[in-house]
Amino acid sequence: MAGSPYRVGDVMTRAVVAVGRKAPFKDIVERMEQWKVSALPVLEGDGRVIGVVSEADLLPKEEFRDSDPDRRTQLRRLPDMAKAGAVTADEVMSAPAVTVHADATLAEAARIMALRHVKRLPVVNAEDVLEGVVSRSDLLKVFLRPDDDLADEIRRDVVDVLFPAPVEPVHITVSDGVATLTGRVTDATRIPLAVGMVRAVEGVVGVDCHLTSAGG
Repeated sequence: MAGSPYRVGDVMTRAVVAVGRKAPFKDIVERMEQWKVSALPVLEGDGRVIGVVSEADLLPKEEFRDSDPDRRTQLRRLPDMAKAGAVTADEVMSAPAVTVHADATLAEAARIMALRHVKRLPVVNAEDVLEGVVSRSDLLKVFLRPDDDLADEIRRDVVDVLFPAPVEPVHITVSDGVATLTGRVTDATRIPLAVGMVRAVEGVVGVDCHLTSAGG
């Protein structure tokens, strides 16, 4: 991965475990256990994503073994009761699926996950055909970028752009993802902008700015 912003396609998992719409309940549970995943895309014959079945979708079957006999409570929970009686993926899945495209930014994917309270997103093309899956852990991969790569990007895309002729060289060091900038620049009004741009470099954990103006 090189350059910002990174896209979902840069970090997603392409080898995806999925199930067909008529997959039996027990097969779904076994596949989740085998592959250590909390949710599976549900596909139609051409690979189009029609839903997602998650652990939360499966739990009502166990929960309603000891359900509240009160009729009013049961009526309020009809959707969960329906899932409790489901025996195939298309009966238990959540639909339509919450998905994302490969060209979405990592920030966009993270926002979708937060708003929709999901841990994994199927990645689909324009025809909703499955291309991969992106998880919360995938979104964190940018923080594994080497410090030297981060320093090179900060130099190229921030410092050389904002301060092409500094009073003295701007020094950039990155340690454990924290970027430190030191030096004297001619235009102090650009320093806050530089801090914001460095912080926006994906993989940067924090910014320690010691840039000063030539006048003081």
